[in-house]
Amino acid sequence: MSQNLSSDLREREASNNPVNVGLIGTGEMGTDIVMQVAQMPGIRIAGVAEIRAEAARKAIEIAGHDAGDAEKADSESAVERCISKRRIAICENAELICRSDNIDVLIDATGNPGVGAELAMLGMEHGKHIVTMNVEADVTIGPFLKRQAERAGVVYSLGAGDEPSSTMELINFVQSLGYPIVCAGKGKNNPLRIDAVPHEYQEEASRRNMNPRMLVEFVDGSKTMIEMVAIANATGMAPDVAGMHGPEAGLDDLQDVLCPQEDGGVLQRRGVVDYSVGKGVSPGVFCIAEMRHPRVRERMSDLKLGPGPYYTFYRPYHLTSLEVPLSAARAVLYGAADMQPLDRPTAEVAALAKKALAPGDTLDKIGEYSYRGWAVSTEAARHNNALPLGLAENAVVRKPIAAGEYLTYDNCEPAADARIVELRKRQDAGE
Repeated sequence: MSQNLSSDLREREASNNPVNVGLIGTGEMGTDIVMQVAQMPGIRIAGVAEIRAEAARKAIEIAGHDAGDAEKADSESAVERCISKRRIAICENAELICRSDNIDVLIDATGNPGVGAELAMLGMEHGKHIVTMNVEADVTIGPFLKRQAERAGVVYSLGAGDEPSSTMELINFVQSLGYPIVCAGKGKNNPLRIDAVPHEYQEEASRRNMNPRMLVEFVDGSKTMIEMVAIANATGMAPDVAGMHGPEAGLDDLQDVLCPQEDGGVLQRRGVVDYSVGKGVSPGVFCIAEMRHPRVRERMSDLKLGPGPYYTFYRPYHLTSLEVPLSAARAVLYGAADMQPLDRPTAEVAALAKKALAPGDTLDKIGEYSYRGWAVSTEAARHNNALPLGLAENAVVRKPIAAGEYLTYDNCEPAADARIVELRKRQDAGE
């Protein structure tokens, strides 16, 4: 392979040997992926797992496929027959897609950490590369999943196009040039409202073709916390303070605000993740580098990038689901991951109660009514005995919790039968 992705995909198309993708979930992002893959040579959606078969058919229709291009498959043999006929297999049971011999790579577009854990493990057991948009699962058990992928001889990767992987492009660029990173992060897309709940966003979610729970996950800050912790755990960085600073810094003054306090900024240290709610930053991502050498600063000044010593490198867009198929192609063609965590996490997404919780309460999903995400260092998480956000769903409250307090292993009991709880224990034990 030349590792020119465009030409290599065209070669796969010409040889009638496309990369076969199994897609899990056809919500907003999954539908985009079906559509995007239909635009590309050398890669195809071979199977879709969706508990609502009509949603999968709608996604396939939106992508421009004829009705006869897809058929429902409810057994392993039916999946194989369908794919061999170059049709898209629609499965209500995701395990059929994970087991299929004709699927090269799985894309997880569910956003549910428990589901993501189950399907990633099953897919890897059956030799599938894993590309995930499920950052919620990654920040909970990413290091464990990466090690399992290595043992299975497959690739585990976060998908291109989301803010974490788009930020990693800038981080890799800056680090390749040898410049120390001061801060990396994103612009937050929505005004931060920590007490947001789904019923208040039903109309907006409907207008934007979104699940209101997913919209609230963005609004209440949980998604931002998750994404920044994913970057931290892929780089060795960490939040500067619990919850990060989130200043109202515009694009022109990011480097003057997200820099060390001794130079007029807000940071207590270098090498951190953070976000901005300032004008002109969203929907982009940034990486702030320190350049002390006078010759470098002279050149940066000549190039109209400012006097330094801190400089903002900025990507003004991230294409979310539209870029994810590129990760699937690179995993299959080159055995390469676009982004994955280090072996030891440096940050954790803890959970804070949105409201007072009473003993006996069973916790709902991320982005609903009970709790929100909160980015902290691993040291702070251990100090507070914090329950990881990805383990909160279906946990039972054992002691009273006030609004704004941490969910902990003392006041909550995670669901004992949840696979992700078991896998997190194995990760914490060093497996």
